[in-house]
Amino acid sequence: MTEPIRSPERPRVALFELASCAGCQLQILNCEDELVDLLQLVEFVYFKEAMTETSDHYDLALIEGSVTRESDEEKLRHIREKAALVVTLGSCAYPVGVPGLKNAHDPDEVGSLVYGEDAGFFPTIEAKPVDAVIPVDLHILGCPIHKDDFMRVLTALLIGKHPPVPTHAVCVECRLKENVCAFDRGLVCLGPITRAGCGALCPSYGSRCFGCRGLCDDPNVASMEVLLEEKGKTAEEIMAEYGLYNGYYARRDGGLKAKVAR
Repeated sequence: MTEPIRSPERPRVALFELASCAGCQLQILNCEDELVDLLQLVEFVYFKEAMTETSDHYDLALIEGSVTRESDEEKLRHIREKAALVVTLGSCAYPVGVPGLKNAHDPDEVGSLVYGEDAGFFPTIEAKPVDAVIPVDLHILGCPIHKDDFMRVLTALLIGKHPPVPTHAVCVECRLKENVCAFDRGLVCLGPITRAGCGALCPSYGSRCFGCRGLCDDPNVASMEVLLEEKGKTAEEIMAEYGLYNGYYARRDGGLKAKVAR
């Protein structure tokens, strides 16, 4: 149980964007009919995708996107001071998502590749998840988030409950759906170490798990790497598999194994 969001009137919600595609914000707008009821309970005071009005007074901060600039860190610390609760939205905010792909390359090379001779105007740092800079109360996972997850989490927070977070791997959901294992279909899948909660969406439609929800509790990373090696993957290819969504943890402090040990 957590304390409900306290405000003299409707709790004030601010939604901030860092390095991302804004897809998670669009998922909130996709709530459509549900938003009518939601707006009776909360007041959005900052939401660039939906409104022009702004306010620096809010109770709940929703943050989409990865940290990729030093100014992002200052912005996050300011948000944390203002907000009673901080919740991240989507894979870019945690575990780091697609922006983390640049962590495999020299930052100067990345800047030159993207901006050319104007790279000096766009200083950049290693891509980080939000919780590498400030304490975060809750993550809403996925790429993008699912609108039902957003409504469920926000409703729980409004009444002082901590919404349940799946601790098991995507493989469990895959088996419950009686899917043919992606490995048996000749694919490489991160389902054995990725946190469930998506309903095994990608494998259920003939694809594989890419790890967008981050690591599950107590993942057997060592066994996963042995399995990938048995499938003919080199160390570099294994790192590339992890790095699509988990590039921050895969390339620092001893990699994913060290994160699990912590």
